[in-house]
Amino acid sequence: MARLKIPGRPLRWMVTHVTFVTGQNPAYRPTHRHEQPDSLQLKLRPQVPSSAVAENFLGVDWIEALDLGAVTVLTGADRGKYPHGNSLLVQGTHQNVLIDPSLTVAERGLSFPVDHALLSHVHEDHLPGLSRLPGVPVHCHEADAIGLTSLDGLMTMYGMPADMEQDFRQEILDDFYYAPQLEFSTFSDSEVFDLGGVEIEVVHTPGHTRGHCVFVIPQARTAYLGDIELSGFGPYYFDEWSSLDEFEKSIERCRSLDADHFVTFHHKWVISGREKFLAMLEDFANVIVNRELSMLEFLEEPRSLEQCAAHRFVYRPHVEMKFVDHVELRSAQLHLDRMVGDRRVTQMPDGKFRSS
Repeated sequence: MARLKIPGRPLRWMVTHVTFVTGQNPAYRPTHRHEQPDSLQLKLRPQVPSSAVAENFLGVDWIEALDLGAVTVLTGADRGKYPHGNSLLVQGTHQNVLIDPSLTVAERGLSFPVDHALLSHVHEDHLPGLSRLPGVPVHCHEADAIGLTSLDGLMTMYGMPADMEQDFRQEILDDFYYAPQLEFSTFSDSEVFDLGGVEIEVVHTPGHTRGHCVFVIPQARTAYLGDIELSGFGPYYFDEWSSLDEFEKSIERCRSLDADHFVTFHHKWVISGREKFLAMLEDFANVIVNRELSMLEFLEEPRSLEQCAAHRFVYRPHVEMKFVDHVELRSAQLHLDRMVGDRRVTQMPDGKFRSS
């Protein structure tokens, strides 16, 4: 397990590699590697003593801030309902880390110091608050790094049809304050960020994106789940860089998280109590199971891919958003491919599908 140590006055070393990018080039290149695996250090901004940070934060006018000890949940507008989200402030004796700086952070600003920004994954709604953190080192999983290099790189992760992509590009720029990160660091599974008496452990949980991660803060008995959001909608695995199978594996991995408090970026906010969390995680996973059971019932009569998409197994019939048809088509294709592969569904000579 690699360890990222963040002491009082360190030199800059990065977790996996430091990347420098310019313009719209979606590629990134390593520029420095530290040769000692036991302790990786980063060059940081001038720090404020932890006690001063805590006293300052207690006076911050932040609606529904929730104190979990070394962790403070910065509750987003509407309890983190999209496009907003719930960010996490983690305070050690040496450094403070802000996880997933949300649109609410971008709109309200911050009156306390932040030394690092940590991203659960790279999507438009997890980045806006970076606009309030100029010069603060940014960290993401190496598999999502392309999304920070340029808008082109980020759009690659979504894989939208051309007619949808153009509008969404402008929305990301105008509403989410997107700007390429000219310098950032990447990490991988099982890295540990040492803030001084408080640690952040990285648990790679791909599926929503290739680089999606959960962060565990043992000293606060808290796990930050990112977009494993435990909502009734269920897992979102419909982008180009998403994976249905990987999401299911990540859900299984989450069952062993050692924590008492579980924070989601959207919707559910904070779940306290392991049994409650496990029950909600089971319901979240069962959305996929129930989707396939419904499809199998629908396929008792031969149906085409387009008919499956039009029937809507993801969104309710009354939902009217421009990307719904794209998501339904992608979802239908993913599940049909899987069920044909495990012989629950048969593809007929005319191209239609039927339950086996």
